[in-house]
Amino acid sequence: MTDVFSLPPDAAEPHLHVARRSLERLRTVPGLAPRYAGHDGPATLEGLAALPPLVKDDLNVALAHLEPQAGQAATWLFQSGGSTGAPKVGYAPTGFYMAGVYAHWRPLDRDDVFVNAWGAGRMWGAHFLAAALADLCGCRIIALGSVTRDEYADWLAFFAARGVTAIGGTPSVLRLWFANARAAGVRLPALRKVLWLGEAWQPQLEEDMAAVAPDARRWGMFGSTETWVVGTNTPDCPADTFHTLPEQLVHVGPDGLLDFTTLDPEMLNPVLRYRTGDAGELTACPCGRPGRAMRVLGRRDAVVQLRGLGLHVDEVVVRVEQEPGVARAQVLITERGGRATGVDVLLLTDPGARPDTGRLRKELLSATFTLSTAFQHDPESFRVRTVDELVSNDRTGKTAAFVVREEA
Repeated sequence: MTDVFSLPPDAAEPHLHVARRSLERLRTVPGLAPRYAGHDGPATLEGLAALPPLVKDDLNVALAHLEPQAGQAATWLFQSGGSTGAPKVGYAPTGFYMAGVYAHWRPLDRDDVFVNAWGAGRMWGAHFLAAALADLCGCRIIALGSVTRDEYADWLAFFAARGVTAIGGTPSVLRLWFANARAAGVRLPALRKVLWLGEAWQPQLEEDMAAVAPDARRWGMFGSTETWVVGTNTPDCPADTFHTLPEQLVHVGPDGLLDFTTLDPEMLNPVLRYRTGDAGELTACPCGRPGRAMRVLGRRDAVVQLRGLGLHVDEVVVRVEQEPGVARAQVLITERGGRATGVDVLLLTDPGARPDTGRLRKELLSATFTLSTAFQHDPESFRVRTVDELVSNDRTGKTAAFVVREEA
């Protein structure tokens, strides 16, 4: 049983008093208390695994009732999600627990000039979290946030002039920066570090990074607004593998679903077997660092119901992004009254590229059982088309693999 936890019993069980406190807090929430009836506060990892997980909007219900507040300084409220599900609220004290991250992961140093390109404000936490890390590292920081399409050229010239050595953002945002730099012929020879958080790493970034900043390497964080940073990796680690922090306990449940329990007594969110929707496994990292690392295999909620059938969105996106000239793809599902009326595969293309959307549509229809069956009687409701930009979350800057829109 204990081999499905990121920490061995002797490292985790002395800190399970934090999990017991979280359980006590959750028992005070009227909407959640019944699920914990008959469960004692966990003293062992086996006892923790016996507790029911928090799923989907459960933590929202808990936080609406608990309204946690930091013991010192301000309490920040943030949201995550909203592209494929209801937004979730998270709470954090000033500092965003980044001192614990900094103790184990230091991608920046005092000599760095760091561009914080995560979207700022609008109740999303990554911009401020990265700023807190930069503050601990003591580097120079350009708190940039989001930019509009016509601003890239000027900002890239500014980065080159200032000798920017590091940039951070979601992979969706980073792809825009590097793609624009490559298209404009801009090189950033001083850039060595690319920090990322908020989405899975996109391998297509590597090609643009090699052209724009040949010495740049990726440094990743994994987490959510509910768990905050769970783990980190370095250029020596695979992009999908993270070394978990000692105050974050990861458990691999049925079907490989990951759940997270905080062992940090300062954590405001009662994170107790919280599921983010990600699946994964515990493994040894090729970097050679001892201990169990967490490999993230992808989101289980990327399978969506389409007219009673399951559509594996990631499989469609991966297939389309292999097409020459396609920089990024997204599945847009239009619904009316809860039923899908149409599916569009949106293509963001490289400058000058003109992929054969008609051929690609026919291939997807013939090769994807769900699409061919769901649109058997109205095949015109499935479309593949190029767009100037994909549908993104204005608040977070993230671009999900699929988006659902309700039709009037």
